Amino acid sequence: MADTAMTHALGCLGVYFAKAVFSKVLQVHPLKRFNVLQITRMHFQWDWLCLGALIISSVTAEIENEETLDADVEVEDFDKQSQEADVDRDKSSLEVVYQTPKPTGEVYFTETFDGVLAGWVLSKTKKEDTDDNIAKYDGRWEVEELKENTVPGDRGLVLKSVAKHHAISAMLTKAFIFDNKPLIVQYEVNFQEGIDCGGAYIKLLSSSDDLNLEYFFDKTPYTIMFGPDKCGEDYKLHFIFRHKNPKTGEYDEKHAKRPDVDLKKFYLDKKTHLYTLVLKPDDTFEMLIDQSVVSKGSLLEDMVPPVNPPKEIEDPSDKKPDDWDERPKIPDPNAVKPDDWDEDEPSKIEDSDAVKPEGWLDDEPQYVPDPNAKKPKDWDEEMDGEWEAPQIPNPKCETAPGCGHWVRPMKNNPNYKGKWKAPMIDNPNYQGIWSPRKIPNPDYFEDLHPFEMTTVSAVGLELWSMTSDIYFDNFIICSEKEVADRWAADGWGLKKLVASANEPGMFSQLVTAAEDHPWLWVLYILTLALPVGLGVLFCWPAKKTDEDIDFKKPDISKPITKGELKQEREELEDDEIELEEKENEDTAEDEDEGEGGEDIDEEENEVADGSQEGGMSNKSGSEDEMKEADESTGFGDGPLKSVRKRRVRKD
Repeated sequence: MADTAMTHALGCLGVYFAKAVFSKVLQVHPLKRFNVLQITRMHFQWDWLCLGALIISSVTAEIENEETLDADVEVEDFDKQSQEADVDRDKSSLEVVYQTPKPTGEVYFTETFDGVLAGWVLSKTKKEDTDDNIAKYDGRWEVEELKENTVPGDRGLVLKSVAKHHAISAMLTKAFIFDNKPLIVQYEVNFQEGIDCGGAYIKLLSSSDDLNLEYFFDKTPYTIMFGPDKCGEDYKLHFIFRHKNPKTGEYDEKHAKRPDVDLKKFYLDKKTHLYTLVLKPDDTFEMLIDQSVVSKGSLLEDMVPPVNPPKEIEDPSDKKPDDWDERPKIPDPNAVKPDDWDEDEPSKIEDSDAVKPEGWLDDEPQYVPDPNAKKPKDWDEEMDGEWEAPQIPNPKCETAPGCGHWVRPMKNNPNYKGKWKAPMIDNPNYQGIWSPRKIPNPDYFEDLHPFEMTTVSAVGLELWSMTSDIYFDNFIICSEKEVADRWAADGWGLKKLVASANEPGMFSQLVTAAEDHPWLWVLYILTLALPVGLGVLFCWPAKKTDEDIDFKKPDISKPITKGELKQEREELEDDEIELEEKENEDTAEDEDEGEGGEDIDEEENEVADGSQEGGMSNKSGSEDEMKEADESTGFGDGPLKSVRKRRVRKD
């Protein structure tokens, strides 16, 4: 919920940053590229966008909150005791009322460790093929509460010793026979101190007349081994069953393939995790962690080695013939080395074009005795020989391109070809890779139902660990998934609820992550500095320059209407007509004068023509000016703004 709300909040913050950047652009270029009305609409749309993001985040957070509360506890068919345990996440674990889980159906074994440790037997034997100092199963067990996320009244079995063998076991309430019912094995594990090297798996011991729990050790026959195991960086979840060969009667271990998911977090987060194994009569299996499937498959197809051996095997007596040719390519026997192929040419030769650099000190050695070195006082020339000062790089060579005898550098020899080899061609006698012939497998058998395993009558923990305080709790062996799920809800579900309520806040998680990865501090600083820097950049008042002030001065003198513009155009046309009539009158008077005034008349005609042309140009210029005025005013009916331009009239 918090992550979703934070995501939408950051999105809203990004919208406002974009809005601030756009506003800054408008301050620099006002009304130059954007229309005011469009800008106002964009601001309005940004506000609604941010408001919509906040509404979506609140609704999504509420939905996720409801889903999380539903997922924490099994709601369907829970009894009254389980419903009372569904407390608010914000409450402390001290306010949780814990009641020991009770099975609600047929079970073969249950153990909560909340009462007296009855029925469990400590092993008194030794581990075979081990040094006597560590062979004894003397590891200590205790029944106690969790160190963290404690549920008052809920206790578990804890492995306490380090670097010791531990073995403890108990008989089932009734033996489980593999017939037509599924087998469900479920229990809880918490690596309270993490885990360096050790296991937390359980063994379902095979039923036999000579089974004695006091002599339970690593060689005691078992039917199934299941649970987590880790050493170094190898994180495993074991599922091994011992299969009986119907022909020889011997037992072989069959290992399930490794899960595809990353199991590391289950070993290092110091939380209680629920491990479940489900075996079905249809010869399929499932492994679950915290009620989520991490691996599943078939007992016939997904075990290593396979349950059923191959029908045919390679003949151990078959041997490869001496003339069998497995070479796909061979050297061309008809190839001949070219006459100009010189194998004696070196790969490198001196560069004849190289020139000794200027300033090269031929007479200076590269190393000289250290002038500051002094012979040690305890130096004995008879024992240690003649003392010589240690060599140091020649200081004169530091400023020169080099010292000592100059040698031409080497370059690749263009004539070098190396040792000649015949080209490879396809082998005409190639017969392929030889393999022994196949023969029927004398040990072949076919077991179509490996689910029918050896009957189980006891459960045991036989472990070695380099880490202490491994917590076990709430074992159950049954055949109905509903029974196992309800058992998990009353036990592990309550632990999960308490752990979630005690989960550290976001700030604590960030600090913890930075302690493991120090480079995150740089990311945190940049994340905080970026919005602050943007806020200062776009919100701090900028000093106005003279250029901005001059640019913002309006060139508009006053608003005019279309009527005034039309009247002004008519007045301008009347003035032009009067000017033309006056020029025509002057021209007629000049024609009445004598011939002696021809030169003057011609000049006046030229002036009149020029005036007339000027009048025409003024007229066209006036019309252009009026057109520009119309375009600048727009097409509205109300008062429009225009730029008043000065008219130039030729007299």
